[in-house]
Amino acid sequence: MKKREELHRILAPLGIRVVLASEIGVDLTEVEETGETFEENALLKAVSGCRDAGIPCVADDSGLCVDALDGRPGVYSARYCGEETPYPEKMAHLIKELENVPPERRTARFVSVAACAFPDGTSFTVRGECEGRIGYAPVGENGFGFDPVFMVGDKSFAQLSAEEKDAVSHRGNSLRKLSEKLKEIIDN
Repeated sequence: MKKREELHRILAPLGIRVVLASEIGVDLTEVEETGETFEENALLKAVSGCRDAGIPCVADDSGLCVDALDGRPGVYSARYCGEETPYPEKMAHLIKELENVPPERRTARFVSVAACAFPDGTSFTVRGECEGRIGYAPVGENGFGFDPVFMVGDKSFAQLSAEEKDAVSHRGNSLRKLSEKLKEIIDN
């Protein structure tokens, strides 16, 4: 629901109404994320949703890429340590993997790729990133997923207000790019 609200805030000025599949009576096919990149996974979901609904569809894929771990967990962020593993355990495992890594090598980024697919078969993707580092312990009460260990400056994503996070986040960046691309399409 938070993704929908964010998408609505960004696309409403273009006259685009954001709807969930359930609101228009569409049952979406479960999509297996078999892509090796965020772009591939986002497109798999958008194309499938467009095919199921018969209207343009936006989908995203996102994750955390840690430099000292050669980009892991990356596209497997939701499945890191197992899909059913709660995020407090995932964060503890991540911190353990980085226990001997010095502060200057704890760099990471959140990546969000938004894909848009149209009934005529055309599609595109846009990528947003947010650079940061992995902290030594979870801090903050806001956000979700890996937010409590992802540090931007001296605060974790989980310590930022929704507005502060939107201004710098990977998803905010990708959705702003999505809006720009859709505006180009609408204007042509």
